[in-house]
Formats: sequence, C-alpha cells, structure tokens
Amino acid sequence: MRFEGTAHRYGRDVDTDVIIPARYLNTSDPAELAKHCMEDIDAGFVAKVKSGDIIVADENFGCGSSREHAPIAIKHAGVDVVIASSFARIFYRNAINTGLPIMESPEAARGIKDGDRVAVDADTGTITDLTTGEVYTAQPFPPFVKAIIERGGLIESVKDKVGT
Repeated sequence: MRFEGTAHRYGRDVDTDVIIPARYLNTSDPAELAKHCMEDIDAGFVAKVKSGDIIVADENFGCGSSREHAPIAIKHAGVDVVIASSFARIFYRNAINTGLPIMESPEAARGIKDGDRVAVDADTGTITDLTTGEVYTAQPFPPFVKAIIERGGLIESVKDKVGT
C-alpha cells in the first residue's frame, strides 16, 4: 500500500466531534459525511482536500466519542492515510474497521508541515516528506490488518471470506 499527497496538519487531541460534528450524525451516507469533515476545526478543509491527501496530527487523534462516522468522513473526503503521534484506541480500531489506513509516527508528526508533499509506503512503514527529504518510520501493518484495509474494511473482508 503506497500513498502520496499533500499534508493537512492539525494539533493534538483532535476529537471525533470536530472530525464530524454531532449535528451530522443523522446520516450514515459516506458522501454526505464527507461534505462536513473537519468543518469545526478547519472550515475550509473540504474545499482544499484532494483525493489522495494525508492528515498529519499530534497526540490522541480521534479522541472523544466512539463514532465510526469519523473515519468514514475522513476516508470519503479523499484522505488516503492519517499519520499521528498517537491515536485514541477506539478511533484506531474504527479506522481499520472502515478501511482507513492510519500510521503512528511521533517523528513524522513533529516533522511534517502543513502543505508538505508526503509519500507513505505502508508495507515497509516508511514515510517520506518529499518537500524536505526527511524520512520517518512507522510500524507496518500486520498482514491481517493490511488485508482488512485493502478490502475496504472489516465488513468487506468478512464478506470475501464467507463468499457473499
């Protein structure tokens, strides 16, 4: 799994209430959720994010409510991968369950700036800031997690396994 895009940089403790505000939780439509992704922390996010872009954040990304809507909104807004110093555990699991790749790398989170071009090789855990030339590492996904993400999430992975 390889990704390349522009970094959108955020700080620490980005909670699910700003990733997708509660007022939009009356829908589970991914396209509708994507229209409101990050709007309470970055009102211009949806207008500037391009398919393949990357979110970079500090500690505790995805804290707060345990809503699957948050990684769904991020993924369908066009973000291919989220890099952070650390993730809230429930967000981490929800991201994998919905097929959104996430990488923990405190060094990358500190070094990558807003607007930098970034390449991620999730198979090796290599994160390269193409703007500065800096190279960082993250733990690559175990094979079973990689398989879930590549299939688009846990539900699709199970469907593939049971043949439906």
